[in-house]
Amino acid sequence: MAGSIKVTDSNFDAEVLQSATPVLVDFYADWCAPCKVMSPILEELADDFEGTAKVVKLDTDANPNTAAAYDIRSIPTMMIFDGGNPVARGVGVSPKEALKKGFEQILAKRAAA
Repeated sequence: MAGSIKVTDSNFDAEVLQSATPVLVDFYADWCAPCKVMSPILEELADDFEGTAKVVKLDTDANPNTAAAYDIRSIPTMMIFDGGNPVARGVGVSPKEALKKGFEQILAKRAAA
């Protein structure tokens, strides 16, 4: 069980933009109640897609530069990156199935290429 990875302004480029696999980034803050609702869902996704995609968490309070670079105005915001580019974005509490579908679509496109 891999679980999610915490990223920061300093390692976002290496962990997300240079990742060989698709990455779901959870932009969150410790004080955010909806973020806490999403946390176990994201941990399940990280385990479900271990080896084919990854889930990372970025605390927007501690890492304002990355949050500002991606125009994060509300949290939780989830963004999926593929090949260093943001390809999907959602704000607020999202069901696991919707996030899972996003990963599956990206992985299917990769397999077809």
